[in-house]
Amino acid sequence: MGSGGVRWKALPLCLALVALQACLPARGAAPKTYIVQMAASEMPSSFDFHHEWYASTVKSVSSVQLEGDADDHYAARIVYNYETAFHGFAAKLDEDEAERMAEADGVVAVLPETVLQLHTTRSPDFLGISPEISDSIWSAGLADHDVVVGVLDTGIWPESPSFSDKGLGPVPARWKGLCQTGRGFTVASCNRKIIGARIFYNGYEASSGPINETAELKSPRDQDGHGTHTAATAAGAPVPDASLFGYASGVARGMAPRARVAAYKVCWTGGCFSSDILAAVDRAVADGVDVLSISLGGGSSPYFRDSLAIASFGAMQMGVFVACSGGNGGPDPISLTNLSPWITTVGASTMDRDFPATVTLGNGANLTGVSLYKGRRGLSSKEQYPLVYMGGNSSIPDPRSLCLEGTLQPHEVAGKIVICDRGISPRVQKGQVVKNAGAAGMILANTPANGEELVADSHLLPAVAVGQSEGIAAKKYSKTAPKPTATLSFDGTKLGIRPSPVVAAFSSRGPNFLTLEILKPDVIAPGVNILAAWSGDASPSSLSSDRRRVGFNILSGTSMSCPHVAGVAALIKASHPDWSPAKIKSALMTTAYVHDNTYRSLKDAATGKASTPFDHGAGHIHPLRALNPGLVYDIGQDDYLEFLCVENLTPLQLRSFTKNSSKTCKHTFSSPGDLNYPAISAVFAEQPSAALTVRRTVTNVGPPSSTYHVKVTEFKGADIVVEPSTLHFTSSNQKLTYKVTMTTKAAQKTPEFGALSWSDGVHIVRSPLVLTWLPPM
Repeated sequence: MGSGGVRWKALPLCLALVALQACLPARGAAPKTYIVQMAASEMPSSFDFHHEWYASTVKSVSSVQLEGDADDHYAARIVYNYETAFHGFAAKLDEDEAERMAEADGVVAVLPETVLQLHTTRSPDFLGISPEISDSIWSAGLADHDVVVGVLDTGIWPESPSFSDKGLGPVPARWKGLCQTGRGFTVASCNRKIIGARIFYNGYEASSGPINETAELKSPRDQDGHGTHTAATAAGAPVPDASLFGYASGVARGMAPRARVAAYKVCWTGGCFSSDILAAVDRAVADGVDVLSISLGGGSSPYFRDSLAIASFGAMQMGVFVACSGGNGGPDPISLTNLSPWITTVGASTMDRDFPATVTLGNGANLTGVSLYKGRRGLSSKEQYPLVYMGGNSSIPDPRSLCLEGTLQPHEVAGKIVICDRGISPRVQKGQVVKNAGAAGMILANTPANGEELVADSHLLPAVAVGQSEGIAAKKYSKTAPKPTATLSFDGTKLGIRPSPVVAAFSSRGPNFLTLEILKPDVIAPGVNILAAWSGDASPSSLSSDRRRVGFNILSGTSMSCPHVAGVAALIKASHPDWSPAKIKSALMTTAYVHDNTYRSLKDAATGKASTPFDHGAGHIHPLRALNPGLVYDIGQDDYLEFLCVENLTPLQLRSFTKNSSKTCKHTFSSPGDLNYPAISAVFAEQPSAALTVRRTVTNVGPPSSTYHVKVTEFKGADIVVEPSTLHFTSSNQKLTYKVTMTTKAAQKTPEFGALSWSDGVHIVRSPLVLTWLPPM
């Protein structure tokens, strides 16, 4: 464990263990899927192939031993064989068999199947990626600059113009992927843009039964829309005149419009199963992807119990950059998922574009909100409509105030504008409930959990979302006026919103309870009101009752911010083909900015106050600077293994990552803070505290001859000394090491935030610096 993480993570881990115990099946329960990691090097010589060994291992632990030649029976219990980023298999086992499996020869770990959920334009311009800049990166046209972005999601809608292959050369010769066919998806669905498409459902079917193929396509075709949206955000080709009902009109293009796309469909109606996700990562690495975009998550387990963490470690070993969404659990602290240091964890921010709408109350007050409503059922701006709020004055939520299914009576709301509180049910579903009850419109009011953050939706009736304070004003008026009235108006698209960016209230927050010394999230990127391609099978609201169909949709979530980072990583990879995933991540982090377009510190939408590195990580990505960062912090697999060693993993747990029994701890790290991470998070675990020293090594990727000078924030609680204070480089790729000594002056009750920056007058290489004092036991 991290030196400072034990006390902070005790409660979350206890809760997680209680939840896990409650979910464990009773003895004798039906078999479920388990992921079994094997030490590939320990396969007995009596077997020619690993899959034979795996089937034999299943047979050896089976509760029912069949007579005669029953090898096919045991092999049929295997759901997947893994062989690239992960070694082992997934199989149907009962609980007793799983326990015996954990003790079998060659078994490293046995992990239960888990279900992950999806973390659900103008952004290239907002990020400074003009078409000219993007084209110049690919201008060399070299084959080794051909970057492939793998997207693990709900599939892809190949007819979208965002996946046109116009102007692209032949599929890279190194590519080993394929275009898997199925209902609604043929070989012709792939092209020189979509160069790979595969589906993974064995784990889903093993747990939930056969997919209903009359309702769900067992093919890479995306019926949901989420996968098409994320793939287009990362690498969509330019599409002129794109919009959603006229909102956000302009050229829609992805971050890396010349990159290739490989779609791996791992999510189905019932969710995204870990055995399928693991199989997709394993296959994607073998296919030859350079970047993986994974907008999925579901809680945080210890590194050695997290199948996605283990698989992404294997991807990193093969040189693949992995971006994952941080989750939509904000603004609660300690709500992040995907915490491994070899994963780039992405939070969400706003852009300088909005979709304003106005609520005009009968007393003349104007309340500002947002909306993407564009229907035939408009409200006259010159007419006032009766206004009603079904909630009471109690602090206990009222199902009617939340506009939940079956709570609104037509005789109470028909012809009126209804105020609904956010929470429990989806925002657009509240509008459907209101519409079905015969109301004229809806005001969707934020609660304290959402603060003043505004997320626009494509509602089925005239509806405006307002912040918490505006919502309070509307509800107060509705309860105090003798005959409260209101009307709604919609103002289209507005650019130049200030301040922006702002950290989204829903974006999950740190600290990283697994390891306080590893700051998470890593960065934030646009994730609010993002326009991108959409499935022709899904409505813009994703409600089954919504018969509208669109080519582009506007969505919000860390699901949307993750592919922004994956696409920018593809740009960096194209410009620097030899860079490791850690170098790319470092470039993104050390060039990120922490000020908005009013030149003030980034704000948190949930509070309106300045955000912290627990909210925004290193800051908001700046792609152009990331292409030329000056210095980078590189990390190799051996460094990550030393990090895991100091996290007190047992030798068996460590083998989940080494995959080779000969790898052992060298004990070169004294704490997790010794990892050469681009952020520095120091934890004072004892009071009074001894001085803490961490070391970092930077690699010169700028001019061969350069001199960098350090600048460090002053802290109330500690003195910070950096030695040396000047770094002189004389060649490209030269590495120099510095140390940071932190000595407590006065222990602080809350963490302190600052930065350590190196500058040569052209580049600024900035690392967040966080100091945390743990309370005495």
